[in-house]
Amino acid sequence: MGREEELIVSVCAKFEIRGEYRGYEIVNSGHINTTYRVYFWRNGELKDYILQRVNTYVFRDPVAVMENISAVTEYIRAKIKATGVSAKRSVLHYAKTADGAYYTYSEDGGFWRCCRFIDGSVSFMQTDDLKVIEESGKAFGEFQVHLADFPVEKLHIVIPHFHNTISRYDNFRASIARDEAGRVAQVREVIEGYEALEEIATKPYRLQRQGVLPLRVTHNDTKTSNVLFDEETHERLSVIDLDTVMPGLIAFDFGDAIRVAASTVDEDEKDLSKVAIDLQKYEAFTRGFVRAIGDIPSEEERRSLALGAVAMTTECGVRFLTDYLDGDKYFRIHYPDQNLARAKCHLTLARDMVAKLDQMQAIVEKY
Repeated sequence: MGREEELIVSVCAKFEIRGEYRGYEIVNSGHINTTYRVYFWRNGELKDYILQRVNTYVFRDPVAVMENISAVTEYIRAKIKATGVSAKRSVLHYAKTADGAYYTYSEDGGFWRCCRFIDGSVSFMQTDDLKVIEESGKAFGEFQVHLADFPVEKLHIVIPHFHNTISRYDNFRASIARDEAGRVAQVREVIEGYEALEEIATKPYRLQRQGVLPLRVTHNDTKTSNVLFDEETHERLSVIDLDTVMPGLIAFDFGDAIRVAASTVDEDEKDLSKVAIDLQKYEAFTRGFVRAIGDIPSEEERRSLALGAVAMTTECGVRFLTDYLDGDKYFRIHYPDQNLARAKCHLTLARDMVAKLDQMQAIVEKY
């Protein structure tokens, strides 16, 4: 048994996982935390757990992260169980240590958490399957329903100004002024494109500051890959990857999901003629989300949903371009100018959304 495996076994022991340890494998789907699938033999069956080492460079206060996650997941669990239905496959269930904590530290200072693997589940990094897209909309809509009466003020702000689009634009302007990597002159047209979108992109955040849009419990990373589906029926099971659960806007959760799920291309597509919002995919997600969420949102929140897609696509593109101007320090790149490719792709997608905004909002109203 190597050092890594010895470390895994020692951490599992702290979570008091019963049974005989049988092995582990690395899960490579995430980009921030280190994730393992760990196997134990108990009562004649192989039991799976997801063990994660949290990236404390990204999440500087991991205890606050876990306090948010445990509060939200246990709240949802209680809601589901109160209906007489098993919550086993519908929400993540985190293990506790002997002293009742949902986390532990390893000897090397690592911060760890552990949850049960949801049997018979599968996730999709990307998909054109309209049923899966609709089911992911249902999953994130139901997430809102379960937490509609959760006291949002009890949640920690684990990443300050995460979807503060005004602040993102302020950082963008500061980056242009610094021109640290000497790249401003060569991307002036892209910069001007994002400057032209600032008013519409910052509108949802401004409406929240004016008290028009309320803060709710939001996931803040609503990719289809953050939903587990039944491996046979492809029906939704559970929302996962809850590190960024914080107070936020429904429009931002809806919009970030659309940015990924309804795009015709990958986020760094270089052939911009291929970049657009796929209204079939958009309608599939919207149908699932809006029907699931029911009468939870106010009329103002409903009117902000399509706008949220423009805001989140623009915000993400501004962040890519800001990082490019700073010399590619934040986002991982796999080839030179990838952040610029991402920024151009998001700019083209945001412009297409603006052109189709009335159609997008009409689809919201349809359901």
